[in-house]
Order: sequence, then structure tokens, then C-alpha cells
Amino acid sequence: MTVDREQVLRSAAATLTRKATATMDEVARAAGIGRATLHRHFAGRDALVLALEELGIREFEAALDAARLDEGTAPEALRRLIAGSEANAGLLGFLVTENQLFEGEQVNEGWNRLDVRVAALFQRGQEEGDFRIDLTAAWLTEALYGLFGSGAWAVQSGRVAPKDFQFMIAELLLGGCIRRSVEK
Repeated sequence: MTVDREQVLRSAAATLTRKATATMDEVARAAGIGRATLHRHFAGRDALVLALEELGIREFEAALDAARLDEGTAPEALRRLIAGSEANAGLLGFLVTENQLFEGEQVNEGWNRLDVRVAALFQRGQEEGDFRIDLTAAWLTEALYGLFGSGAWAVQSGRVAPKDFQFMIAELLLGGCIRRSVEK
């Protein structure tokens, strides 16, 4: 039987986004394969997480491309990005909290590419007067990642309806970062 590595990886992503502490045995069971087969594809949990990191970065880059961040207003582009990221928000939330990916000197350059693109969207919104200038673009980027993870978890656990994911994130983030005119 041939095992589809991509399918195993997606199954692992689904498992670990539901239970970040899942063992390799649990990941293998969820993928419908044996632990030995899983280990033939991924030498251990670290190798699996690194493969998931590549998948997550690739998929978020695709969402960034599809969101057409330079078109329309920054809030419109942000809403498109949120919509395009919904399917992979749980994986992104898992990855940004996986400390092993950000320790030491071997941090994947893909994270910098993502951060630069998202921060540029927030900076554009600040320059165009749409977003508050007292919140840094770096902070707004981190807040977006955090909201993706929290939103995905709330939907997954049944505390929030899936249809509300995009609305919740967009309204909370935009409600906090939209620049309001100051009355004198």
C-alpha cells in the first residue's frame, strides 16, 4: 500500500491542531497508518512539526497571494486575508505557538516573509489613515496570528459557529485597530 505523504501531513495537521500534545501513535492512528509507517515519512515529532511548518507557511503564502493585499483599502484586503486563511487558521495557530520552531538560530525564513507581507498591509493602512498609528504593524501582525489560532480553536471546540469565524476576527481586529478621528 502506497502512503500519500501529503495526506498524512494534512491528517497530522488536523490532529495536532485539535490536540497539540498528541503523540506520534495518535497521529499515526488518525492518519490510518501504523507508527512505523509514520516514522518512515517523519523521523520523529520534530521532523513532523518541521514538515507541518513548511506546509503552513506555503498555505499562508497562498492565502496572502489570493488576498490581493495591494488592491482596495487595507481593511478590505485584511478581510480578504482573513477569509482566505480560515481553512488553515488552526494549523497556523498551532505553528505560532510551537516554541521549537522559534528557538535557536535555525528559524525558517518563511516566517520572515509572512511577517513582512502582513506588516506591510498594516503599515499601508496606517499610512492611508485607516489604521491606528499607536499600534505597531508588528503588534498587529502578531495579534492577527493569535486571533487565527483562537478563532480556529473556538470553532473547533464548538463554542463558536464556523460561519462566525471571519466576522469575529475581522470585527475584533478592525474594531481595535481602526483609526478614529479625534474630536478637538
